[in-house]
Order: sequence, then structure tokens, then C-alpha cells
Amino acid sequence: MNEEIDFILDSAKESMEEAIKHLKKQLTNIRAGKANPAMLSSVMVEYYGTMTPLNQVSNVNTPDARTLTIQPFEKAMFKEIEKGIMNANLGFNPMNNGESVIINVPPLTEERRLQLSKQAKAEAEEAKIGVRNDRRTAMNEIKKADLPEDVQKDTEDEIQKLTDSFIVEIDRINTIKEKEIMTV
Repeated sequence: MNEEIDFILDSAKESMEEAIKHLKKQLTNIRAGKANPAMLSSVMVEYYGTMTPLNQVSNVNTPDARTLTIQPFEKAMFKEIEKGIMNANLGFNPMNNGESVIINVPPLTEERRLQLSKQAKAEAEEAKIGVRNDRRTAMNEIKKADLPEDVQKDTEDEIQKLTDSFIVEIDRINTIKEKEIMTV
């Protein structure tokens, strides 16, 4: 019986940790004004007829806080890289200097900061929904298990505490990201 409870708690915790990982990944895609190679993680480039992630056909660097440089492994990839960046709809305008593709990251306007802040809040809310769904799944599994009433109640309380701690962590991560967006 204890093994079953431990399994339910462990699987709930694992699912909630996945929601946090997903949130962190989504928040890295929201730019905070500083150039970051992760900003281009969603860019796909056509490489010999196959859509390939940008980081597999080039090196992406940040020489300073406002610039990204992309050095393709093959000179023939310049046009495809520029096209991939434009198609990714990130709001960047790539420039080609013959050796590398350069992207100047424009400073954020107040309006754009508010948009990004809302986007970060929406991502945090999605993560909270995921955690709550994981809680509901665990609670249903506890109810399906043939457990004494007091053990069931204690386990449900434990699941709720676990959920609350993950919600607090999501709020903390979101607060840090919003400060990052507003102060850069």
C-alpha cells in the first residue's frame, strides 16, 4: 500500500517538475532586451532538403549585449539562414557581411515590454494549469486506490502541499522574468 502511495506522489512530483522545465524553456524564448543565442532556438533552416535547427548548421554567438552573430559551417547557407530567421517571425532583420549573419537586437519599447510581460504571465498560468491537472490526476488515482480514509486524506493533503510549493516556484520564476523584462 505504501508503495502505491509513493508511486502516485513520485509520478505527480515528476509531472509537476516537467511543467516547471517547460515554463523555463518557454521563458527563455521571451527576449528580455539582451541578445541570447537561445532566442534563435526555434529557427529552422532548410539544409539539403531537410528542415534542420539553426544551431546544427552554424555557430551562434553574442559578441555584445545587442548583437547576435551566426557563422554557418558552409558558406552556401547564408541565404537559407536569413530566410529561416525571417520565417521564424521573431522580429529580427538579419544582415549578411560575407562571413557571418549579424542580427542587431533592438532595444525594447515600453509597449513591447508590456506585451512580453503579458506573454510571460500567460506562460506561467499555463504551467500552473499543468500543475493543477497533475494534482487532479494524482487525487483521482488516490481515490481509485483502496486506501483507508485517514491515509487517503493524509495523502491528499501531501499532494496539495506539493502543488502549492510548485505554484509558489512558478510565481517566483515568473517574477524574476518580469523584472528582467522591465529593467533591461
